[in-house]
Amino acid sequence: MPRSLQEVADFVGARVVGDGSGRISGVASLGAASAGDLVFVEDEKNLAAALASKAGAVIAGAFAQAQQTSKPLLLSDQPRLAFARAAEFLLPPQGVITGVHATAVVHATAKLGMQAAIGERVVIRESVEIGPGTTVAAGCVIGPKVSIGSDCRIYPNVTIYPNTRLGDRVIVHAGVVLGSDGFGYVRDRDTGKYFKFPQIGRLEIEDDVEIGANATVDRGALEATRIGRGTKIDNLVHVGHNVQIGEDVVIAAQTGLSGSAVVEDAVIIGGQVGIADHVRIEAGAILGAQSGIPSKKIIRGKGVVFWGTPARPIGEYLKELATLARLTRKK
Repeated sequence: MPRSLQEVADFVGARVVGDGSGRISGVASLGAASAGDLVFVEDEKNLAAALASKAGAVIAGAFAQAQQTSKPLLLSDQPRLAFARAAEFLLPPQGVITGVHATAVVHATAKLGMQAAIGERVVIRESVEIGPGTTVAAGCVIGPKVSIGSDCRIYPNVTIYPNTRLGDRVIVHAGVVLGSDGFGYVRDRDTGKYFKFPQIGRLEIEDDVEIGANATVDRGALEATRIGRGTKIDNLVHVGHNVQIGEDVVIAAQTGLSGSAVVEDAVIIGGQVGIADHVRIEAGAILGAQSGIPSKKIIRGKGVVFWGTPARPIGEYLKELATLARLTRKK
């Protein structure tokens, strides 16, 4: 639905320069924009191109405030963030469904909130609670005693094991498995055989978490695996049993976290990082792609980039590489 520029500005916390009554219905890149679209620029060198585009309005930083133009501007200290929030405001979720599809199987004891939507061939077991405005798309299986908050989006073919709890506004992409058994076994020293350690804990996911396609998150062995508010997990990430992830953590694709690892708030983890069991990553640390963290190691340093295997501060790692290169040339 088209919105006025003033409505968009109010939502994203920007200031309108020019006519705020114009209508905007979408967002686009500079090259693909049409008259109903909003674009953004983060630096002055791209401002001229944005103003020359077909876009109906431009989100820009304070550098644009003295610009003489007939095209409306939305001024923000963080243009990229304002653009992302504008997209959220303007664009409805894709594949919206309504009601409960005739092919869904919903147990009589399940409780569905107002305007919850259940897609084709969904199976919802006993004592499940789904909050208002939540969408569960085709082919999902929701196990017994699962709790899902309000305004969540569960995409197709997600499996949620029993006793898992999701907060509000959680997004779970296609193929995700939540709350499966952790990889825990005890070896009999006499026979060499492995016996399964009990995996009877739970999984707790707080508000505003997003989990990418085909990721897997194990429940706790005896207690709980937790993912904190606002954390974003990319596709194909594995989170092992008893892992504790703090708030506003970002984890890129193909990373694996072994059992009982702890990741504190605002950590950034690059792609294909391997984190062994009982590791602690302290708040604000940054792990570069393909880093390896050995068992029980503590990584600390807010804003410090760690790289390599075993991971160490990037300055040390680069010095080691330079030294190795010199030794190789001498040889």
